[in-house]
Parts: sequence; structure tokens; C-alpha cells
Amino acid sequence: MTTGAQPEPADFTHAVQSLDAAVVRPEIEVGSIRPPQRLAPFSYALGVEVSPQADDPALAPADGAGNAFGRLVLLYDPAGQDAWNGTFRLVAFIQAEVEADLANDPLLPEVAWEWLTEALGVPRGSTESTPAEGSDTPAVLALGGTVTATTSVRYGDIAGPPRAHQLELRASWTASSPALAGHLEAFCEVLASAAGLPPTGVATLGRPVGQ
Repeated sequence: MTTGAQPEPADFTHAVQSLDAAVVRPEIEVGSIRPPQRLAPFSYALGVEVSPQADDPALAPADGAGNAFGRLVLLYDPAGQDAWNGTFRLVAFIQAEVEADLANDPLLPEVAWEWLTEALGVPRGSTESTPAEGSDTPAVLALGGTVTATTSVRYGDIAGPPRAHQLELRASWTASSPALAGHLEAFCEVLASAAGLPPTGVATLGRPVGQ
């Protein structure tokens, strides 16, 4: 996290502690990484990835896709920023290898963006959410981002498959409070979807849950 010469504000400390207290599915690993230095007076960053499940093939991505990882950056400006419409801004990035059939689907960007909006509780066509009182869904403002699907073709003496297909999602949104655990949990839901993991609690065919 970055603090410079300034003392760390209580709201920022609360926000970081809230992120660290998030509960995510066991296939996903989360760890702190070096945050950006000049985007806000205070920042904190997490690296997130789908961990290998060599010991349990039933928990591997259902579509056999390769690596899936991302990062979630918390920016905090006590004075606020006009573009944020608040003091806490979350910046998200996800990259995942996808199968050719999915990569060639023209609706893939729309589907990937819907993974994010549904996880955050943002209605279709909107940029913010208004969760019901007492709801665990995080409150979101000023949501925006891009989804990119690419295909890489390898030639010559370069290791790897002849063709590789990747999905990239970049997004940012404002959190209305320093209670950020739900934001990280939503981000991890999107990463799991991009990686092709089955929904939580759903087992591979023929393998009952809990075995």
C-alpha cells in the first residue's frame, strides 16, 4: 500500500482490512502485490489467480482452459475525485485463456461484461447499483470498462499451442463505503467464470458434492 509521508487514514485501513477478510472459493488464490504509486494518495493491490488443481481434476476448469489471473487495485483519495463520484475507486483487470469455440462467439464481450454486472448487482444498461437494505451485494457507482477477445498465432520456434485465445476484462467502479469484501468476492466470481470453473457447490458429473 502507498502512504508516502501522510498518515494512513482510518477509512483506508478499514477498506484494506475488509478486502483481506473477503471469503473466496478455494480454487482461487489471493495475495497482495505492489500497488500503483501515482493514481491516488493511497493505494492497495491484490493479485488473484485460479490455482492449479492437479490433485483434484474435478475442480479444474470445466472447459479445459489455461491460465486465468487478474488484479484488483484499491485507490483512495480522501478529497474525492470528480470522475469517481466518491473517495474509493476499484480498478480491475482479468485475463483468461479460453477455448476457440468461446473465443469465436461474437457475443463473448457482452457475456463477459454481464458476468461482472451480475456479480456486482448492477442492472443491465446501468452504471450503478442500489442494493436493498441489509443486502450483501456491494453498492457500486460509475462502473465502466472494456472487454477484449484476442487470438494469438505462434510461428517458428516458439513454445506453446499454434493458436491461443484470450479474454481480457478491464473495469473500474466506485465503492460507496470502505466495506469492500463483497467487491473482491464479486471480482473472484467473474474470474471463476472466465476460467470456466463450475458454480460454487456444483460438482463434476458423477461426483457428489463433498466427496
